[in-house]
Amino acid sequence: MPLNTMLLSALLLIPFAGSLTLLLWPGSPPPQRFRLLAITILVIQLLASLATALVFDPSQAGMQLQELHRWLPGIALDYSLAVDGLSLPLVLINAALTLVSAVITRDIDKRPRIYFAMLLLISGAVNGAFLAQNLLLFFLFYELELIPLWLLISVWGGSNRAYAATKFLVFTASSGMLILGAFLGLALLTGSVDFSFTPVHSDRLASGGQLLILITILVGFGIKIPLVPLHNWLPDAHTQASTPVSVLLAGVLLKLGTYGMLRFGLQLFPEAWAKLAPTLAIWAAISVLYGSLAAIAQTDMKRMVAYSSVGHMGYVLLAAAAHTPVSLLGAVFQMVSHGLISALLFLLVGIVYRKTGTRDLEVLRGLLNPEKGLPLTGSLMIVAVMASAGLPGMAGFISEFLVFRGSISVFPLATLLSMVGSGLTAVYFLLLVNRAFFGRLAITPASADPAADARLDVQLAPVAPRETIPALALAAAVLLIGLVPAGLGRLSEVATTAMALLSPRLS
Repeated sequence: MPLNTMLLSALLLIPFAGSLTLLLWPGSPPPQRFRLLAITILVIQLLASLATALVFDPSQAGMQLQELHRWLPGIALDYSLAVDGLSLPLVLINAALTLVSAVITRDIDKRPRIYFAMLLLISGAVNGAFLAQNLLLFFLFYELELIPLWLLISVWGGSNRAYAATKFLVFTASSGMLILGAFLGLALLTGSVDFSFTPVHSDRLASGGQLLILITILVGFGIKIPLVPLHNWLPDAHTQASTPVSVLLAGVLLKLGTYGMLRFGLQLFPEAWAKLAPTLAIWAAISVLYGSLAAIAQTDMKRMVAYSSVGHMGYVLLAAAAHTPVSLLGAVFQMVSHGLISALLFLLVGIVYRKTGTRDLEVLRGLLNPEKGLPLTGSLMIVAVMASAGLPGMAGFISEFLVFRGSISVFPLATLLSMVGSGLTAVYFLLLVNRAFFGRLAITPASADPAADARLDVQLAPVAPRETIPALALAAAVLLIGLVPAGLGRLSEVATTAMALLSPRLS
């Protein structure tokens, strides 16, 4: 069998086998051994992902490296994998950010075996969801990451982790139920027990049935993205999750929602999508504005970054609603850039919290102090917030430019409102940087005596290389995509253009 035909299965086998290996590893080795094993496995997975990118032909719009094996023919569940210009960038992001999550994980004294096994299991499940070409197979992988992530929040999270983990479980389990119901409804209404990926047109299913199933899919994936008003679980999950889990959640797992919306919404129901597109554009603008305004109101740095994700994921919905070739390419750029930028932001907020014991913007001052503060962390934070605000030369700019450029001719009002939301991003992140990193170094509640000598005695410990190096790598990636966007564009442009042509054009 040619090596190329096994690459996609390897992307599943490597993390799954690695997770099983950690769980079955004999004895009770020290936690650092589990961490080293997990990092080694994830490096191998990253190399396999890069090998997939090397053999991928970006000039072809269709699926490549296809693998098909009959699994359970009685229920039409096939082991069917393939990759295209939409899924490949997300597979690469998954491999990179899961590795970052493992590297930045500090001392895990509580059940390290299970912790790293769950990281690997999530990474394999995400790969499977991005590569699956059978609706039921996608659903299995989509649900497979649910319990591991719930464990990572509920066991290794903050003081209110049980509440946050339970809310996450309820919301995301509801998402899965809606998606499964939509897939089963499709089989019922079409009278065909066939869960292969085939676009549905009016000759297969009447317009009303298409709209009903598409709305169900949109609500299901809207929970995962998340979009307003289905976002309520996200700020609590991020606030209580550890830094590595927040990196994985924001950088990778939210992209399951946007990917699913494009793949199983736009691409599966192109005719019904065109009818709902104006409503989706309004929904996108509301999510962008709400997420930005909610972020401005936060004093917890982590909740501010979490709400910023709600706003920035709205750009993907706007691009999908317009479904022009340029906007859909912008959607891919936005998913990738948001994954990198949000991972960097959460990593830096985690460093600040561990070094100071707080994320409260009313307490922190002057962290950019070159002698006693966190100068490198502060400098990288400035880079990250500028990228998120769409400063030219960074990944956030090219992503938002493509989204707005491709959408404004179709939905001018929704695009203009989303551009206002982009401007608000600069407002809340400038508030974050100004309050926490500038001024005289201090970690003192606002109610304390401003003349207290303790304000002048702060000395923060240096940041470990295990966190500095990943942060620098993420910042470099953000700059690379912003300065040289042609690489990612060439990888996805043909696929997104073909996707745009599926649905009727909007005037």
